[in-house]
Amino acid sequence: MIQEAKITLHKAFKIKDLGNLKYFLGIEVCRSAKGILLCQRKYALELGAKQKEFFYEELGLSGAKPVITPIEQNKRLTTVEYDEHCHLDNNPTLEDVRSYRRLIGKFLYLTLTRPDIAYSVQTLSQFMQASKQSHLEAAYRVVRYVKNELGLGILMSAVGDMTLSAHCDADWRSCPNSRKSVTGYLVKFGGSVIS
Repeated sequence: MIQEAKITLHKAFKIKDLGNLKYFLGIEVCRSAKGILLCQRKYALELGAKQKEFFYEELGLSGAKPVITPIEQNKRLTTVEYDEHCHLDNNPTLEDVRSYRRLIGKFLYLTLTRPDIAYSVQTLSQFMQASKQSHLEAAYRVVRYVKNELGLGILMSAVGDMTLSAHCDADWRSCPNSRKSVTGYLVKFGGSVIS
């Protein structure tokens, strides 16, 4: 069936068979008897090499101690408006938010195979318009977390049933800025996380 699909595609388009997929758009594909592992180890390593202005060298993160959680427990990040309303002035805003935005953008792509940082990235992405020093420090913590576990990814298991299951959780009124609930979800097909 695969060969027939290749022949049909070759009739309509000019194609080249490169064999088994190993690397695609920054995602490494590793096959084994357990299943297929999707990870972005090389992408996570290149984060620092390509963006030196806010990563490892200038910030001193190359020698930084890795952490085991992407965000501090009970960490409350607030907006500039919230700080003004509460008369808090100990957390300055960033003069140039472009580096913060680029960093969050890279994290968003990394969440394709690293759902363990999804909550942290979702939290940090709320402050793209007016970022503060505390937001940048929290983003650096995510960098240190990713550095600790570069090879983590998603395993599409070769064994398991064909059931679809979903899990969700909500934290009522946990956002200090808007008093909205924060929800998260996990969708699994058999034993594999798909969303």
